[in-house]
Amino acid sequence: MPAAQTPDPRQHAFVQSILATAHSLSANSPNRASTKAQGVGSAPVNIALSKYWGKRDAVLNLPQNGSVSISLPGLGSETQLKPAVAQDSVWLNDQQLDASAPFAKRLSEFLNLFRTAEVPFFEVVTQNSVPTAAGLASSASGYAALVLALDDLFDWQLPMTQLSLLARMGSGSASRSLYPGFAIWHAGQQGDGLDSFAEALDAPWPEFCVGLVEIDVAEKPVGSTAGMQQTTAACALYQAWPAQAERDKAVIIDAIRAQDFSRLGATAEHNALSMHATMIASWPPLLYWQAESVIAMQQVWTLRQQGVEVYFTMDAGPNLKLLFLAAQKKAVSAAFPGLKVIEPFSS
Repeated sequence: MPAAQTPDPRQHAFVQSILATAHSLSANSPNRASTKAQGVGSAPVNIALSKYWGKRDAVLNLPQNGSVSISLPGLGSETQLKPAVAQDSVWLNDQQLDASAPFAKRLSEFLNLFRTAEVPFFEVVTQNSVPTAAGLASSASGYAALVLALDDLFDWQLPMTQLSLLARMGSGSASRSLYPGFAIWHAGQQGDGLDSFAEALDAPWPEFCVGLVEIDVAEKPVGSTAGMQQTTAACALYQAWPAQAERDKAVIIDAIRAQDFSRLGATAEHNALSMHATMIASWPPLLYWQAESVIAMQQVWTLRQQGVEVYFTMDAGPNLKLLFLAAQKKAVSAAFPGLKVIEPFSS
């Protein structure tokens, strides 16, 4: 591997400790192929109901707090991965990217952790069904799909916990996109990061709906990683965030298990606004909202005053995700023409 591709030693050691599980499985199954001609993976985007914002260890991508999410079937990423010889080749939505493009550069840096003598480079072909880098969780589905494709290509056959740990290294929220329905990402406490992974929360809720209000799907000017760094470095209010986020996470998990929608919705909306408050209170201020974002928030509050129970959540972007039950689908859709409604537990 060229010197320019040498990964961070801590990241490399972390990945190798996880892949030791796969090597052990291979030793017990000598007939298993080590590398296939192609690996494939697909994963949905997920929307955090209790947010992750801020890292306690940037190298290992460890969060300051845990989080809870809901995956959105039908929206996400599909990735094909093949060995290459001369250099990486990255395709996104049928367009080949220059190696200097931010998307291709970030992806190649992640793949540095997995290169072998047999596979020194990769051809990556990804299709995203949501806009890239617009605050609609494309990185979560993208890196989850990429890790699944790596698992397939190298025939690791890793357990989901280990795959979640690897996906976290590409994008923190990707650790949650490996699972359908609700998922919990544990912040963990260990310095080695091996206890910071996501797992499924087995609590199907057929009436649960998510509506996407797309305000602006262009690439956001400040990415999530840079936004977290700015907030944690320049916002005194941030000191209160991790403890609140952990409390909110516990409340939302209880609400999901009890199917207490009012409690879930109110906590999720407050959690999102609290996260954005830390961004706005940093200096210089970081404001992902647009004027239309505020108008949409006010529409949600008006609907609630009229007896339509709907709440919103927002990630690092201007777009809103509405939370409501199926009984309110008609009223919410009427208030937001063109609303894209996802029913995560619909058959």
